[in-house]
Amino acid sequence: MSNDELLFFTSMPQMLPLYTALRDQLDQLHPDVTAKVGKTQISLRNRYVFATVSLPWRKVKGWPEEYLLLSFGLSYHKEHPRIALAVEPYPNRWTHHVLLTCLDDLDETVMGWVEEAYQFSMEK
Repeated sequence: MSNDELLFFTSMPQMLPLYTALRDQLDQLHPDVTAKVGKTQISLRNRYVFATVSLPWRKVKGWPEEYLLLSFGLSYHKEHPRIALAVEPYPNRWTHHVLLTCLDDLDETVMGWVEEAYQFSMEK
């Protein structure tokens, strides 16, 4: 993990273990994944961005105070109670947002969605 990735969590260090677990699982499956750190998010990429993580930057009614927002792209709208929000910014390009608050949230279901997003981005 890069210094920039570590510094990204300065404002909310309690979310770093969750991000580390996500990166560890991705690194085991896909060693080609790289991370690009921006001001508001970390983009996870193969050839293209397939997922991002960000910290809360404003309060949203009904959402917890502390979470790691995992966003990933698919070609269709996936409906599931754990998906907090899904939008279609481009035709056949749906961005889904999942709130992760603890390590248990990073389960087979979520990692399956991330894997699906990884494969979808490879097809572009």
